[in-house]
Amino acid sequence: MTPDGFAAGLLDWYALNGRRDLPWQQEPTPYRVWVSEIMLQQTQVATVIPYYTRFMARFPEVGYLAAAEPDQVLHHWSGLGYYARARNLHAAARQVVAEYGGQFPEQPELLMALPGIGRSTAGAILALATGRRQPILDGNVKRVLARYHAVAGWPGQAAVQNTLWTLAERHTPHAQVAAYTQAIMDLGATLCTRTRPQCTRCPLQDGCTAQRTGRQADFPAKRPQRVQPVRAVRMLLLHRDGELLLERRPPSGIWGGLWGFPEPAGQAPVEQWCREELGLSVSVQEQWPQLRHTFSHFHLDITPLLLLAQDTRGAIMETGRHAWYRPGAAMELGFAAPVEKLIRQFSHWQQQRAHHEQNRTVHQTRARSGGAGQADLPG
Repeated sequence: MTPDGFAAGLLDWYALNGRRDLPWQQEPTPYRVWVSEIMLQQTQVATVIPYYTRFMARFPEVGYLAAAEPDQVLHHWSGLGYYARARNLHAAARQVVAEYGGQFPEQPELLMALPGIGRSTAGAILALATGRRQPILDGNVKRVLARYHAVAGWPGQAAVQNTLWTLAERHTPHAQVAAYTQAIMDLGATLCTRTRPQCTRCPLQDGCTAQRTGRQADFPAKRPQRVQPVRAVRMLLLHRDGELLLERRPPSGIWGGLWGFPEPAGQAPVEQWCREELGLSVSVQEQWPQLRHTFSHFHLDITPLLLLAQDTRGAIMETGRHAWYRPGAAMELGFAAPVEKLIRQFSHWQQQRAHHEQNRTVHQTRARSGGAGQADLPG
């Protein structure tokens, strides 16, 4: 199949089978496409859709996003992961407003100068929102091209990626660019999937080298395996009167800028650490089961400790890095997924405790009533 035939086959298939009901396909402005492309990085469409819908309702245009506080942006990203994406999105929005008057530049090199926008994202913004001829190379496109041309090697290697960019450029048509761009992404997402590709339904099957040779599983090559290191951390759920003590994480690094629980370094007793670092007197109530959270490069084993803050007159609030938070409060704060899970677990623990106290009170009341009744009976 010639390059023109490749594009024509995709476009014919897309006309009948392509997805057209995704929320970012409605009124595809550069801003809407950009947000969707950032969210879709290493994240499935089904996961992104509700996040995207809420995000657009809160920040319908780039000016709203630029004017928001970091906590508000991270709050609407909570649970989506890879939080550097949200920080870069916010920084880029402010740069677009400050330098371009809220209008996205139409030069790829200017788009790529914005935080978090690489060559493929810039290409997608221009192709999908403006129809300009720009190739893209997201994960789905890499898979389609690697199989079609039997490109050996892991796409994360520079030489392999350069080959795929050359092929992406060659196959991108000069007309119907937006439709073609969506078509090749859809093909990778729906038919040319990582496992069990549906080759018999593929419009490109006649020219696909991997399908012809039965080597679909060989392309693209997998990332070289390596042992994932394991890190361990203690998270302190300090509470008082139904509120939890939260701590804002540093702006960079793991979960940068999000709110979480204090994490004592070393192995010092937590009572000592809280007294020295937070100025709080605490007592340990429970140790909850360990949680494992997996990042792209390591596993994080979290040991949650439930602590009662007995004296909250410490000076921790003066730093601006701490806040008392009541679960369910209408506060726009960003939480990582494990922190959200622990907050829910704390709420459940509170409910169980309140239920237990209520039952104990009822039993005590009944016991007292029963005792009095027995005393009034005639002897």
